[in-house]
Amino acid sequence: MPLHNLKPVTPSARYMSLPSFEEVTKTKPEKSLLEPLKRSGGRNNTGRITCRHIGGGHKRHYRLVDFKRRKFDVPATVVGIEYDPNRTCRIALIQYQDGQKSYILAPAGLETGATVVAGEKVAPKVGNAMPLKNVPLGTSIHNIELTPGGGGKVARAAGQQAVLSNREGGWALIKMPSGEIRRFNEECLCTIGVVGNRDHMNESSGKAGRTRWQGVRPTVRGMTMNPVDHPNGGGEGRSKSGGGRQHLLSPWGHAKGQKTRKKKKPTNAFIVESRHKAKR
Repeated sequence: MPLHNLKPVTPSARYMSLPSFEEVTKTKPEKSLLEPLKRSGGRNNTGRITCRHIGGGHKRHYRLVDFKRRKFDVPATVVGIEYDPNRTCRIALIQYQDGQKSYILAPAGLETGATVVAGEKVAPKVGNAMPLKNVPLGTSIHNIELTPGGGGKVARAAGQQAVLSNREGGWALIKMPSGEIRRFNEECLCTIGVVGNRDHMNESSGKAGRTRWQGVRPTVRGMTMNPVDHPNGGGEGRSKSGGGRQHLLSPWGHAKGQKTRKKKKPTNAFIVESRHKAKR
């Protein structure tokens, strides 16, 4: 999907690079697949901010996307490709032969009028969903389940893809978008193809206001704060945390770069090759 570069008629437009929305064919969402979306402002049930830099933004409805694709062997026709404000990729509205409508993630190359189907023995075409045990080796896939029947969890963002590299003993070895090689139960469903909107990573808002429309509040460096507000605060002028030479910390006291993943996490058993291996 190409990007649209604006003419520099204003300072913000000079560096603005926005999606062209060429692939979007349907402008209004399906009302039966919408749900209210409550805003938290980054606060928990006691009213305290637990996730910073969240607040404001345009009102949204949540689109009910079918991540499970459990309606087997029933062909569906792609009615249109839509914009979804809740995710980076586009979504496709599909209609089954019995009239039921559903949203799925729109992979690159899926067009209006195409037919998609989910099942055990379907063709490995773009948009079709099938178990990992039936996917040809070397195929690009997305929306992968972590547990059979649990719904797709892996490789769902714009431009993401995983590659099925091997199968052994009831497990499928998949190279993740991060470069990690991980084991999956071969009964887990996945969708064929690469997630669309691959140029999303090259977008440039051009101005702070567009980021605020998306519900993102400003971020202030800890070094510019007071000591009461941040471990790195204080000092006269620019100083490395309070005038001293202590390590830079997060607001919760973790040293920057400190590993926070549990060393004995049960899911470590599924990691065949770490994504950090190539960086050593």
